[in-house]
Amino acid sequence: MANAITLARFPLLIIIAVLLYLPSAGARLAAAGLLVAIIIMDSLDGIVARARHEESVLGSLLDIMADRAVELVLWVCYADLGLIPVAIPIIYIIRGTVVDGLRNIHVGEGTAPFKVMRTAVGRWLVVSPAMRTGYAISKLLSFSGLAVAHALAVYAAQGAVRAEAVETVRLVFLVSSWISVAFCLARGIPVVVEAVPALRGSRPSA
Repeated sequence: MANAITLARFPLLIIIAVLLYLPSAGARLAAAGLLVAIIIMDSLDGIVARARHEESVLGSLLDIMADRAVELVLWVCYADLGLIPVAIPIIYIIRGTVVDGLRNIHVGEGTAPFKVMRTAVGRWLVVSPAMRTGYAISKLLSFSGLAVAHALAVYAAQGAVRAEAVETVRLVFLVSSWISVAFCLARGIPVVVEAVPALRGSRPSA
């Protein structure tokens, strides 16, 4: 059941991407609503996995794959639509490529990706409820807020909303997007730092 929820995020992501590119304000607002759902599903699959004792290495991998797909597709779409600078998807792509590559070392040993952290600081930054929740909220606000700003641009073109108001909304969620980038880097750097000793044949002490 948990893996089914995770996999359902992929077709939902495609629908959201299509809606964002439609000229209709209603379609873009619908995308904002579905973005809330796709972020909630990220937490829901973990809750279901724990409740049904379905936690596994495969489930962890699928969860990361879905998260990465959602992040990269949406950031690239928003950059293409001119809502955010291209620097944001570039940072996410580089961070994701490096971190996921390093995690694969442990996955090959049968260790779930989120269980590879050895130090207390690393565990807190990467897997603590506070960091994961904060990161999820920052993405939820950014993704849905940018979609709303994108919808308001249609009303601005029709003269129903002031263009200055639309730009203000976009800037607010641009700030939340950079906060999301900060969370992304803060949760990725410990993986890199702890992987260096492992690559040299040793591991840091807990």
